Amino acid sequence: MDEEMQAAYVADIEKELRYVSSWLKQRGREILHDYKITIPQFVALQWLFESGDMTIGELSTKMFLAFSTTTDLIDRMEKHQLVQRVRDEKDRRVVRIHLLEEGERIIEEVINKRRQYLSGVLVNFNESDIMSLKGILVKLHQEMKEK
Repeated sequence: MDEEMQAAYVADIEKELRYVSSWLKQRGREILHDYKITIPQFVALQWLFESGDMTIGELSTKMFLAFSTTTDLIDRMEKHQLVQRVRDEKDRRVVRIHLLEEGERIIEEVINKRRQYLSGVLVNFNESDIMSLKGILVKLHQEMKEK
């Protein structure tokens, strides 16, 4: 494929990914209206759900937020009993953020509703299309992580 054609394809792919991302974010926001958490709180809960306990510094890095912003976020989440600060048993100077049962319940419910939405979108895709899409997205994600 020549450079000009590749550039046109890349532009189309970027645009379609942007549109898909926008639709998923919008649907995710609509789902969150049923819960008393903000989008940044959801993102924090999601990181804790997927990665386990972590320090505020680690969470700040993953969320691309300032340490002080993440601290405020955790303070509000702790008040709503979504997370808890726990001292590390090996090093008492280290404080980890632990996902509590209510935070886990919310994450599981929201993710399930997002999956239901996506399942409805994919209803007209055949099995081969779904498997190809998954494979391509996994490969794209891996390449992005490496660069």
